Amino acid sequence: MGDAPRALIASVEAGSPADDAGFYAGCSITAVDGIPVRDIIDWRWMSAEDEIELSYIDGDGDEGSVTLERDGGEEWGIEFEGAIYDDVKLCRNACTFCFMRQLPDDVRPSLVLRDDDFRLSFLQGTFVTLTNLGAEDEARIVEQRISPLRVSLHAVTPEVRRGLIGKHAAHGIAALDRLLEAGIEVHAQIVLLPGVNDGEELDRTLAWAYARPNVKSIGIVPIGFTKHQTAFDKSFNDETDARAVIACIEPFQKRALVERSTPWVFAADEFYRNAYPKDLLDHLPPASYYGDYDMFEDGIGIIRSFVDDWESSGDAENRLASLLDRTGRRVAYVVGYAQREFLEPLVARGPLAGLMEVLPVKNEYFGGNVDVTGLLTASDIVRELKRARGFDLAAIPRVVFNADGMTLDDMDLGKMQNELAVPLAVVSCNASEYFGEIAAHVERLAPDAEC
Repeated sequence: MGDAPRALIASVEAGSPADDAGFYAGCSITAVDGIPVRDIIDWRWMSAEDEIELSYIDGDGDEGSVTLERDGGEEWGIEFEGAIYDDVKLCRNACTFCFMRQLPDDVRPSLVLRDDDFRLSFLQGTFVTLTNLGAEDEARIVEQRISPLRVSLHAVTPEVRRGLIGKHAAHGIAALDRLLEAGIEVHAQIVLLPGVNDGEELDRTLAWAYARPNVKSIGIVPIGFTKHQTAFDKSFNDETDARAVIACIEPFQKRALVERSTPWVFAADEFYRNAYPKDLLDHLPPASYYGDYDMFEDGIGIIRSFVDDWESSGDAENRLASLLDRTGRRVAYVVGYAQREFLEPLVARGPLAGLMEVLPVKNEYFGGNVDVTGLLTASDIVRELKRARGFDLAAIPRVVFNADGMTLDDMDLGKMQNELAVPLAVVSCNASEYFGEIAAHVERLAPDAEC
């Protein structure tokens, strides 16, 4: 058990009820009307009235309580540091495909924190298994209407689930069923493993979920694996295997479109990329298929969104091409291998052909089938740029860096630049933005800058 929860105040709005009561950044709220505040959900739930009693610990460590009042519709004026104020609920599963258990030994600790917290699922969209839920947790979810949740489903046949998740698998699906029955809505995810939960098992899982109307959508993603494990060496990279998955979900999609006005079940972009490597752009589902792109972070709809963004940015593309042609500059745009099948054809058929080159970088740091741009490391990018020739600027997508400007292998742009002669620029992942950003960097290049 951790210490009693403390909701640390990050800021207080001037003139607000909290400000009038003397609260300031550095104070902590410990309870509302005598009930501990475990997270931001508790705070929102318990502070809904216009008069509340707050227990606190001030910046000097002194404890006390005070009653706050506000006018109807007025905010209390408190912003907290973070969203969880007690211990994050950790994963107790032994998922055979867990990506965090496949990482190198030297990655930063935050990358291997295996949380399985329903609150983060609601607040941040992470997927949880529900295998660590107690009766109190379930009651709270229902009472506070913590919905929708994002839940890892994977399979419904007991022995298949246990083989995938571990000994607590049955607890998780039982809890899920009770929550669905109580009206909690769920967006589910299936991590698909060849020969394990695809084929007939996938069909059973989708049928089980479709029979429960509160399962609002399902995203299917292929297993990702690194070189730092020995259990897997295959995903759905073969055209036949990828097309089989797309074919399996099509009957459910057609039914759902008629009955629910949504495809309901979505295959990750990787399935389409692997199924149609030579003519991917001709086989992408339309934008209407993805609705509001709610599963964008799960790799569903990214390619369609990117292509549509590119094709609607013709003026910016033409301006960049004109600038590069006029100045004689050539640009390399760094990407993971996953972008080759759609980005290279987009460049080749437009005015940037011969002026901006897609530079795919093989992910040696993680290895396996890891090929998305967001998991590229500085060491791999630097390696490929040292091999490249004839570029005056290398553009690196911003997604490679975290909020602190660090790559997954803990390098910043400055350290990368120190190892390279070609100038580097960090730009957007969206063509409508990076066409202009690249042009601005090109215009700032010294007249003799070249690689």
